[in-house]
Amino acid sequence: MAVSALAAALLAGTCIASPGWAQPAAVQPLIPGGAASATLDELSVVGDGRGILGPRGGVTVGYLTKATRSATKTDTPLIDTPQAVTIIPQQQIRDQNFQNLADQLRYVPGVIPAQGEGNRDQVVIRGQNTNADFFVNGIRDDVQYFRDLYNIERVEVLKGPDSLIFGRGGGGGIINRVLKEADGLRVREIVAGGGQFGAKRVAVDVGDRFSDGAFFRLNGMAEDSGTFRQFGELTRYGINPTMTFVIDPATTLRVSYEYFHDDRVVDRGIPSQFGRAYDYRRNRATFFGNPDVNRAQVDAHIATVALDHRFDSGVELHSQLRFADYEKFYRNVYPSSAVNAAGTAVSLGAYRNDTNRTNTFSQNDFVYKTVIAGMKHTLLAGFELGYQEGIAFRQSGFFNNVAPSIVVNPLAPVSRVPVTFRNNGTSDANARYDLGLAALYAQDQIEVTDWLQILGGLRYDHFDFASRSRNNGVETARIDDLVSPRAGIVLKPLPNLAFYGSYSVSYLPSAGDQVGIFSTGLAFAEPEGFENKEIGVKYDVTPDFQLTAAAYDLDRTNQRLPDPNNAGFFLLTGRTNAKGVEIGANGYVTDWWQIAGGYSFTDAKIESATSTTIVAGNRVGLVPFNAVSLWNKFELTREFSIGIGYLYQGHTFASSDNAVRLPGYSRFDLGLFYTLNEWARAQVNIENVFDRNYIYTATNNNQISPGAPRTIRAQIVVRF
Repeated sequence: MAVSALAAALLAGTCIASPGWAQPAAVQPLIPGGAASATLDELSVVGDGRGILGPRGGVTVGYLTKATRSATKTDTPLIDTPQAVTIIPQQQIRDQNFQNLADQLRYVPGVIPAQGEGNRDQVVIRGQNTNADFFVNGIRDDVQYFRDLYNIERVEVLKGPDSLIFGRGGGGGIINRVLKEADGLRVREIVAGGGQFGAKRVAVDVGDRFSDGAFFRLNGMAEDSGTFRQFGELTRYGINPTMTFVIDPATTLRVSYEYFHDDRVVDRGIPSQFGRAYDYRRNRATFFGNPDVNRAQVDAHIATVALDHRFDSGVELHSQLRFADYEKFYRNVYPSSAVNAAGTAVSLGAYRNDTNRTNTFSQNDFVYKTVIAGMKHTLLAGFELGYQEGIAFRQSGFFNNVAPSIVVNPLAPVSRVPVTFRNNGTSDANARYDLGLAALYAQDQIEVTDWLQILGGLRYDHFDFASRSRNNGVETARIDDLVSPRAGIVLKPLPNLAFYGSYSVSYLPSAGDQVGIFSTGLAFAEPEGFENKEIGVKYDVTPDFQLTAAAYDLDRTNQRLPDPNNAGFFLLTGRTNAKGVEIGANGYVTDWWQIAGGYSFTDAKIESATSTTIVAGNRVGLVPFNAVSLWNKFELTREFSIGIGYLYQGHTFASSDNAVRLPGYSRFDLGLFYTLNEWARAQVNIENVFDRNYIYTATNNNQISPGAPRTIRAQIVVRF
């Protein structure tokens, strides 16, 4: 565990800078109808002047984000980025009025929300299911919980594996949330709302400057709501103060602290019967479990220091240090079998999980722009150090302190039978783990000519993981040294038209998405690999409207198949392949019509068995062949606008064994927006306007989530 100790020792020093770190001082918004261009670190924003320069290299015009630093770690226009990227900016988040990250992601082509066992965010991106590929400002936020959007400037979905930028995992892509930050602008905003099922929520956003070199911002939120599901309720609140200090024209320091609390009823949906969701049209709200037991709670403390500096040589340093402490537990009673053929019995099981974790990460990027042999180069070099530690503790549930399961009537599936939780000492996890990470990476973006750009890079990760049983003291460890390449080419026959090709690789160590308990068999298993080949086109129809298309071929290898001749060990023969096409449209079609969304075709199949039931030829669970998501906003007058959303997805299977089929569905959403005066706007959102009965998602064959009925939410936004 040498690297763990080394990483822990070095982390404290990586953000102790010499006198110069930072970005240029706060940028100002581009006013509609203003100057034709503005420059941020040599990045030109060209067009009619509509747009805002935001945090982390963001350039946003309404529903269209034109540039970000996240995909390359350098300020790069999206049209010059050889990768499919979908970004949900603040205006779209506000207009759609979704407060759950998974619901917001439903309008991203190629992304399908998963149930996450009713206690966490979980998504399927390009056929790859993940509960850990979540980031904040480019730093890993991998604990299992539901994330809120109260302090978010934009949500970025970067598709395809890319370990060079984000490290381990990310087989289908990653979700990156960009925080609002203290930018020196005066902000006074209150958002208050409510709706059906007892929804009540208020959020505040206050920002200003103490002086020309010291800015502050405070975001806060509190919510107490119910849901359409029987016994559904949640309480959450968060507070996120930030400060920015402009030390000199080349040096800026940013500090941020967030406390977030979420407490809710765990709801794992309904079971199946005869290979379909059990009578879901009459069980949209039916709760299977024990409402006195089912509970998930998280308390998160996240502190970040970001320091940027431009040296006299022209080298830019972007450095972040983050410490995060998460206390998370959930306990649940859930349907553990299908309903029997007679429709008279279904089994319930129970367990509790504690997954407390602390994360410490330091990222340090050096960027230098130069000209070599007549070609422009944007050079990136950097390193990342990380240390994660926590516990994986599971307790099985015993009904009346005896039975591991009980049978109930599916017509009355709410159980009040007392449940006792205890660790069984064998199959239940009870371990303390730690992970040390050290990574080096380098990248070069070359502008060969005005019409040809090349990107290439390499990352090396040293991954040192150990798990120690708290039952018997046995330690199991593994070290992986991983090398991840990335290459891309961009051809621009016109300044507003780009064709690209890319190749990228990512790895998932055998510790898995959620590092935790580690068996001897896993310690012998090589990491899973993800290899992505992609071509695409990006076309700025106007400066404020972009069309995109991408086609990809994504292979996943080294998936584990239990060895029938060696219990506890694995054959690394499992393979899946996902091929697909994604089409996106974002921005102003006209001055009065904005759109955000697109279409995805995904053919994700099992190519080699990963279990006795998940065999070659099966479709990957929760992945539809066809999906459409499109949000339109029409500004009918200066005061009144209307939003119309449409979601469609074809049928899927609840899991990759293809035993339970989930029907396809279509859904319409509506938004009504009225500007009362220069200080206030009122809006009403109606989800599922036509009250369709449908299945939203699932965790497995017997934990299936029905979609919400027609749901009305209202909010008022006041600025002063």
